[in-house]
Amino acid sequence: MKKGVYQKVIQSDAKHFLFDLNLGLEKECIRVNSDGEIMDTPHPKRLGDKLTNPYITTDFAESQLELITKPLPNIKECYGFLETLFDVVCEALPKNEYLWEQSAPPAIRNEDDIQISTFGPEGADKEAYREHLALSYGKKRQLYSGIHYNFSFSDKFLRVLYEEYHEEYDSFEDFKDQVYLKVTRQLLKNRWMIIQLLGASPATHDSLMGRLDCKMDSTQDFDYLPYGNSARTSVCGYRNKEDFILDYSTVESYLESIDQLLNSGKISSSKELYNPVRIKLDSNNRVSYLEIRLLDNFPFSKTGVSEKALYNLHYFILNSFLFDEETGFGKKEQLEASNNHNVIASSGRKPGIQVEIDGQPISPEAHLNSLKQRFVEELLPLTPEHLKKEYNDAFQRLIHLVDSPEDRPAAQLLKAVKKEGFVNFHMKLAKQNKDEALNKSYRFHGYEDLELSTQLLLKDTLRRGIFFDILDRKANFIRLSKDGRTQYVQQATKTALDNYASILMMENKIVTKRVLEEHGVRSPKGAHYHQDYLAKADFNIYKGKAIVIKPNSTNFGLGITILKENINQDLFNRAVEMAFEHDHTILIEEFISGKEYRVFLINHEVVGILHRVPANVEGDGVHSISKLVDLKNQNPLRGKGYKTPLEKINKGEPEALFLETQGLDFDSIPQKGEVVFLRENSNISTGGDSIDFTDDIDQSYKDISSKASKALGVAITGLDIMIDDYTQAASPDNQAIIELNFNPAIHIHCYPFVGKNRRLNEKILDALGY
Repeated sequence: MKKGVYQKVIQSDAKHFLFDLNLGLEKECIRVNSDGEIMDTPHPKRLGDKLTNPYITTDFAESQLELITKPLPNIKECYGFLETLFDVVCEALPKNEYLWEQSAPPAIRNEDDIQISTFGPEGADKEAYREHLALSYGKKRQLYSGIHYNFSFSDKFLRVLYEEYHEEYDSFEDFKDQVYLKVTRQLLKNRWMIIQLLGASPATHDSLMGRLDCKMDSTQDFDYLPYGNSARTSVCGYRNKEDFILDYSTVESYLESIDQLLNSGKISSSKELYNPVRIKLDSNNRVSYLEIRLLDNFPFSKTGVSEKALYNLHYFILNSFLFDEETGFGKKEQLEASNNHNVIASSGRKPGIQVEIDGQPISPEAHLNSLKQRFVEELLPLTPEHLKKEYNDAFQRLIHLVDSPEDRPAAQLLKAVKKEGFVNFHMKLAKQNKDEALNKSYRFHGYEDLELSTQLLLKDTLRRGIFFDILDRKANFIRLSKDGRTQYVQQATKTALDNYASILMMENKIVTKRVLEEHGVRSPKGAHYHQDYLAKADFNIYKGKAIVIKPNSTNFGLGITILKENINQDLFNRAVEMAFEHDHTILIEEFISGKEYRVFLINHEVVGILHRVPANVEGDGVHSISKLVDLKNQNPLRGKGYKTPLEKINKGEPEALFLETQGLDFDSIPQKGEVVFLRENSNISTGGDSIDFTDDIDQSYKDISSKASKALGVAITGLDIMIDDYTQAASPDNQAIIELNFNPAIHIHCYPFVGKNRRLNEKILDALGY
């Protein structure tokens, strides 16, 4: 491209879209046993079909996983997606299996232990290619793992900028190609800087070097490059047998260069071109995106990827695009770039080491400092305000790495393995990372704004290889697609399995009660009201009776009050008013004794049962009820907005009213061991606790629940039933169904306070035909 791109960007509307991007990540890692030895078992069946799953597959070896994100519009979301893939894999692994998050392979004493990936008859070409690679490069070398950073600018940014260049190019497509070719040339020229700052594989297990022609020092259970940054990207790693010279001036000349390599037999296919930056073309031979292969796995991060490094690499891409090319990128420049790459990968931390910049020797640190100045003065100010914190935090880390070579990943890693041993250090991290993944596996990282039930459903799409689109994030509305089958789902349980009339019946408690009664299913007796003064006027009818006052159509326990004695007209009136705040029709019903259970049904089959304990605190004889609520709410499983398994307990008017019925208030100090309830209703949404009873409850209650769902013709429902004694068979008098919910949460059954995960996210996808 011609010079002056930076000025054209900052002087046009293009600057508003400069940081818009499409980013996809591919990460390779290896399954190992608890001793850090490569697994020889097949790809876990629970992770789906490795041939067709777009998110989780295998690379060269059966034990070498490849995790692949969707292309996403920002780094935070993309990193979260990768972290979720990591969690999904950890959940599927047997107890004694872990993910090895180092680019250099784990312990491999015998090359025959490496099982090449198999894909069946439909994937015969993949297997044949892997056999060719094994013969050409050796199996061990194939097990080097890394990060592929698949990048493209947003189409909007490029189209806006094209308006500044349209007279210089024949078409937008020509302009776009030249943008990516320029970025490719500059990244290749300056790639040594990325390796110097972010390289993270200076050592390899001592079982690797027996077959590799590479000089390293040895100690304990590993070999190492004393001053190296990245064995993976060095001559010790997995790369082509020579540094190929290609023509990056146009797409046509680039393809001609590759054809020459193919015709000469130097590579067997374009896939075998292992350049640090690869140009990816669409079906029309136009540049679609760039695959940047410079990042090593980062063992210090749970996912094996440094989130800050992703931001740093984006700055390097912007630097490559915005600023002018001082020289061409012919044979001389490419050889210089390759030599710098090799020097820095194998010896970049050696005192007095130099690189060549346009034929002139210079210390790496001197050149990095000049680049740092450009970043500070020209790139950082362009960062949009809403991204400033993430980019600035990552940028400060980059500056620190420029100024403090001893804190660079390679230096820190070599220090750690010398202290703890290669296998011990990496296995300690692998076990910590798996524990963290399993302890917080209810999240879809990067999508925490979605309801937790939706997050859980989406998590299982990754395991099954289902494509998904989020159509409306605020509404939790998604689309699922696989094998030509498309389903639309809102809030995890609103699906095409249910008809509209059934949903309306569940939403309307008056209709629900009538239909249940007609089918011989017991529900609470009572009356409904359209005016609050009429309801208040009937106080004497209900006086002294245990009653429930609730809106006709509501969810999550909103507007519901339970009055056990009902002797206070003022409390009764306020409960009526609160119910009318949520609907124009309310119900006043008999209070059914016993405990409340939530029964979840899919296609009339009971798949989960919970007893929900109302919001409560346990006294310690010291703290007030208010303080005890605060302490209990510190539990990381509690949050707001159905994005965690449990909800925080509120300290609002409904809680204050219920405390008042017990002669308490928020300042009261319960005795040690005394349990104080802040709600009568047991909804998780109002701070309740969940206890699984699926395997314990008598079958007769499951039969009644199934009968109720059939009566309303509903496929997915959360049914609330009151039961006196769940161990005794149901009778006409010891149970009653309170309501059927058309949008029941699944996360409370997947992550109960007490009990096992009932995996309702998986069962819903089963029901949808996936």
